[in-house]
Amino acid sequence: MAAPRLCDCDSPTLRLLQLTNCRLVRGHQLVRDDLWVRDGKIVNPEPVFFDEQTRAHRRIDCHGAIIAPGYIDLQINGGYGVDFSHDKDTIEEGVTKVAKGLVRCGVTSFCPTLVTSPNASYHSILPRIPKRVPEGAGILGIHAEGPFINPQKKGAHPENCIQTIDKGLETLETTYGSLERLKIITLAPEKVSDPEVIGQLVAKGITVSLGHSAATLSDGERAVQQGATMITHLFNAMLPFHHRDPGLVGLLSSDAVPQGRTVYFGIISDGVHTHPAALRIAYRTHPDGLVLVTDAISALGLQDGIHHIGQLPLEVRRGKAFIAGTETLCGSIAPMDECVRIFQKATNCSIVYAIEAATLHPARCINIEHQKGTLDFDSDADFILLNDELRVLSTWIAGSCVYQCFK
Repeated sequence: MAAPRLCDCDSPTLRLLQLTNCRLVRGHQLVRDDLWVRDGKIVNPEPVFFDEQTRAHRRIDCHGAIIAPGYIDLQINGGYGVDFSHDKDTIEEGVTKVAKGLVRCGVTSFCPTLVTSPNASYHSILPRIPKRVPEGAGILGIHAEGPFINPQKKGAHPENCIQTIDKGLETLETTYGSLERLKIITLAPEKVSDPEVIGQLVAKGITVSLGHSAATLSDGERAVQQGATMITHLFNAMLPFHHRDPGLVGLLSSDAVPQGRTVYFGIISDGVHTHPAALRIAYRTHPDGLVLVTDAISALGLQDGIHHIGQLPLEVRRGKAFIAGTETLCGSIAPMDECVRIFQKATNCSIVYAIEAATLHPARCINIEHQKGTLDFDSDADFILLNDELRVLSTWIAGSCVYQCFK
């Protein structure tokens, strides 16, 4: 499929854009229709035709490409040599570099993720993460993965920085300095003694995710009843499934989840962290809650060698990332578009479902589905063009093309 030239003609004064000869991901299916964009939003063309009697100022032939919402990554630790938790002196430049790199993978929004760190690092980094990057993926807020986790399941998190929530919200505010920029907090529910903390975080618009945990199913169910709605990288850094107590994995089919509430779960389909059979189990057990995340680290986009994740050195060898000198996996180096392709092949799900697992589902998880993760009218015009092999042809943010593949 030949990619139309797009990025060299865009203008900030463009009023009405029509993308034609395309298939839209809309209504959980591929629909042959045009996409209309104006002022950074996806618009309904009918009132434009009949009420305004206006024609498109620019019309683009997409040559049969799929148009999907832009990918949303809720867990990414860095990339392209940048580690959000480690490079605190250059955090503004680092986030900008990653945001501009991610558009090549079809990611239009993300949550910069900080692994367990000293309090001083949070106080320094959180206020300085930019809220937006011109021509880069949008920043939805920060995912704080720790430090309130179980040291038995610490993974690549430094044990000396792990904490316990012993004074409710005061503990979190002392640790992070402010909760204002936080969108997701990963914590181990068995380490939360105050039953009101999770509900208080949710009331502030923060998604509480359960992870790096040795929680029983009862621990997880109690946290969900208190307001937790997500599981961090399912199967990784948690108790393995056991038939007498399935642990956090059991939340995928628990009958103790409040009616009308969906428990979402991030899952890493990078070909390393999660076996294809495990991907199929998760998909078939609870498809509505599945959210693809990369859990990417600073080595994303780089070659084998020594890099960093938070306070710890990491080593990339043979396409896998380990804590240096060990066999402990510590994050992914696969971009989101590759994760989507791996997941679709492993599960044999529909192309639309694979796309929605990286778009609509993460948007629903953090309650932004009316703005992003969809091509519905009045949503943000953050979208991607894909070929039938789910390879990114171009990436658009707020109706402007910010990346195009010329292969």
